[in-house]
This record gives sequence, C-alpha cells and structure tokens, in this order.
Amino acid sequence: MASVVARLPSPPLVVVNGRKSVSGTLQKLAMPTIKERQGCRGVKAKATGESSETSIVKSVQNVWDNSEDRVALIGLGFAGVVGFWASINLIAAIDKLPIFPSVLELIGILYSTWFTYRYLLFKPDRQELSQAISKSISDILGR
Repeated sequence: MASVVARLPSPPLVVVNGRKSVSGTLQKLAMPTIKERQGCRGVKAKATGESSETSIVKSVQNVWDNSEDRVALIGLGFAGVVGFWASINLIAAIDKLPIFPSVLELIGILYSTWFTYRYLLFKPDRQELSQAISKSISDILGR
C-alpha cells in the first residue's frame, strides 16, 4: 500500500527594477509542521489482482503447453519478429524521403479536419458515430 501527501509551495517572487519576477534562488524546502499538514489531503493506492505482465506470460505458457506443433509456433514467432523489424525499417526509409513525411502529415491534418466536420461537429452526426462504434464492437464480440 502506498500513500502520498502533496503540498506545492508557491514560487518565490523577486523584485528587480520594479518588476516582479518568478525566477530567483530557490529556498530550501522545509517539512511542514503537523498543524500545516492537517489541511493537506492524502491519497492511498492499493494494487489488486495480477499485473498484465504475469497474465501475458501465463497465456503464452498456456498456448505453449497446449500446442501439438511447437515448430510451427516457433516459426510464427520468428515471422512476427521479422515482420516487426521489416515494418520499422520501412517506416524509417519512408521517413528519410524528403517530401513524403510532409505529404503524409498534410493528409493526416486533412482527414482529421474532415472527420471532425463529418462526425463531431453536430449532435445527430455524433449519435450516428456512436451507433456505428457500438455496431462494430458488437460485431467484433459476436453479439
């Protein structure tokens, strides 16, 4: 269990030539007294359940233990690593082209503008987007 108490001091003000400035030497921060700490709020966080890392490891171990063709699993893993490496190198090569990243950025800005105008600006369009997302989620989950 972890607990955190936060209290931020106000920045020191320094007057230089009639102007107030926030810059200056920082004073050594002293611990607040008990009376000052009574006005502070505390936060307690408690981790429950298992972490995602252990659940991923358990699912991989489960697939490995239940597999009949382990050579195919090793081949799929190797193909996944090679595909990931190739995609990173392809993106790096495209990024080195002088005009291509600017064109892709322009396309992204134009698409974002169109999407905002089409689906987010007016209430009926937002409801249509919400229904389309709900339908897609139900199709994916098989409901």
